Amino acid sequence: MTITKDMLIADVLQKNEDLADVFFEFGMHCLGCPISHGENIEQAAAAHGIDLDSMLSELNKRAEKKS
Repeated sequence: MTITKDMLIADVLQKNEDLADVFFEFGMHCLGCPISHGENIEQAAAAHGIDLDSMLSELNKRAEKKS
């Protein structure tokens, strides 16, 4: 699975819950909040001041390891 900026956080975690660690490492500790079910990764990165490209790179690197 390739993770893109348009994917909802909740959908990513539903497919691979181990990726929660990456979100936590980038300072996103609100993964259980209702907004995560309607917010895509790009929106969340902007709201939290996170470098989108760095986070996507790490998410995809770890997702590939799990495959």
